[in-house]
Amino acid sequence: MKLYQTILLAAVMVTATACSNWIYRIDVPQGNFLDTGDVKELRMGMSKEQVAYVLGNPVVEDSFNKDTWYYVYDMKRGMSKRGKDFQKQLVLSFDDGKLAKADGDFELSEDFDTPLDQ
Repeated sequence: MKLYQTILLAAVMVTATACSNWIYRIDVPQGNFLDTGDVKELRMGMSKEQVAYVLGNPVVEDSFNKDTWYYVYDMKRGMSKRGKDFQKQLVLSFDDGKLAKADGDFELSEDFDTPLDQ
């Protein structure tokens, strides 16, 4: 009887581990998803309101420096067959309320250094 229980327990454990890939796990996106086209619309000298209109509000505003905005997008994949986890960042710096600098994982437009006519 003891041998029968051990074999049954082993069979259940092997079956359960073999079925682990059948469980659906969702992807978990967090933060600001930025479209490349929207980032290319940024221009030097844009006001904070104009940047917020184009990209939306930032995920993080630096508590000690109100002139730095952080846009962060983090994707945690539920299943490895849908790709790897990744993170994209865009850090915007303002000088006197105008966009002065942009750094991060996005390619900026060739016209970024050309200020908007105002």
